[in-house]
Amino acid sequence: MSKQKKKQKVKKPKPRIFSGFRDVFSEDILLRQRMIDTIRRVYEKYGYLPLETPAIEYVDILGKFLPESTTPQGGVFSFRNPDLSEKAQPDDPNTWLALRYDLTAPLARVFAQYVDIQRPFRRYQVGPVWRYEKPGPGRFREFYQFDFDSVGTSSMAADAEICCVICDALAALGFSEGEYMVKVNNRKIMQGVLEVCGLADLEISESSQAMTVLRAIDKMDRLGLPGVIQLLGKGRRDESGDFTEGAHLENEQIAKIEQYLGSRAESRDEVCRGLFELVKDSEVGRKGVAELQEIDSFLSALGYNGKQVEFDPTIVRGLSYYTGPVFEGVLTKEIKDESGQVKQIGSVFGGGRYDDLVKRFTGQEVPATGASIGVDRLLEAMRSTDNSSCRKSTADVLVTVMDKKCMADYFKLAQEIREAGINAELYLGNGNIGKQMKYADKQEIPLAIIIGSDEFEKKEAQVKDLNLGRKLSEEILDREEWREENPAQQSISRSELISKLREMLG
Repeated sequence: MSKQKKKQKVKKPKPRIFSGFRDVFSEDILLRQRMIDTIRRVYEKYGYLPLETPAIEYVDILGKFLPESTTPQGGVFSFRNPDLSEKAQPDDPNTWLALRYDLTAPLARVFAQYVDIQRPFRRYQVGPVWRYEKPGPGRFREFYQFDFDSVGTSSMAADAEICCVICDALAALGFSEGEYMVKVNNRKIMQGVLEVCGLADLEISESSQAMTVLRAIDKMDRLGLPGVIQLLGKGRRDESGDFTEGAHLENEQIAKIEQYLGSRAESRDEVCRGLFELVKDSEVGRKGVAELQEIDSFLSALGYNGKQVEFDPTIVRGLSYYTGPVFEGVLTKEIKDESGQVKQIGSVFGGGRYDDLVKRFTGQEVPATGASIGVDRLLEAMRSTDNSSCRKSTADVLVTVMDKKCMADYFKLAQEIREAGINAELYLGNGNIGKQMKYADKQEIPLAIIIGSDEFEKKEAQVKDLNLGRKLSEEILDREEWREENPAQQSISRSELISKLREMLG
């Protein structure tokens, strides 16, 4: 038996990623960055200011405890506070921490914590949020949100402004009128409808009959009116055989909600008149209609027409804390999916008025309104349309390397271009000029500089317009003539190089 010990085989880790998370590469990051910068300019045009909050909050700040429980509920990535001893009691509010699941709960905490904060407090914030839920197609556990809110104002002008900002942001991203719509409703009107249906004494909680009604209304786009009526009654069985329990309303109650869902008209004013007739016996319902009428007056004064902002009684919004107007920014432009099927993108903005959220901390009602972009959903929408022109590279110019002995000169040339305010990449790999051109093409770099030792001596450079070359190559009939003329490449003196690059980049 050999005395030499056998070397232990080192177990190599397998490259992998946790379900619901993903790696994002330059093309998508650059498109997202361009999109966020465009929207940020719109927010700042209206005077919203940036805010950053931590990725980690105490769980009670997020409000994510199960009823009568001392452990965080599902839906958040939570963990025990490592700064506390293991003997810390589970019901101690400092025991549990979690990754934020949205940007609104941290905003409410900020407003309640800093008593000298400017009021109204108008902020925007962009960043990742995390939700511990089952991932699926287009649904991740880590994703970006981009919020803007006004906290400390009860004026309906703030809610009208939300609609204006959503319209302006989508227009700035390249969507034209008719390709997007901001849909607005009011939770007070829905509360009024519940009252006239005889459901006034039922609390709108997750398990209540009233919430079942609202969930049914929220499915109008997907199921149509017949499906919603089934859910308002005994229930509905889908094509797979699964049964969804209904709200068990009486026929008279269902008829009133059907009338409510049919409150559609050409103008916002007509919608308001129809809704008023339906909820005129409910004080809260009348107040909701009055709020919509006030929003309409502001929008009309600013020229936002019914093709940009419409009042839609089917807009519910999923969160139960909304207390007044609710908004959805919807892309109506049709696209084709990978299988060639025509589909609509749907909602990319969502929000509303939430006057009770800060009350959890202060005990006092603080009016607030705002909206949030699902950044990844909007990014996917832009990627599926003609609005997604974004290069894979940040470089405008590739400085190729023809002679490695001149490497210091190439470094100087690249730096000269950068100091002139033009992004330039020096090719640092191995390979001939053909390989370098393929690299520039794959990275979608617009221009390439080809210069060897002779050109350095003559103080000249060859500049190749790769975008023009790609375009012209689709039109060529005679390849030999193309090689001789080479219209996408020209010789330029070094003294004129920078000005020529600027001209070619536009």
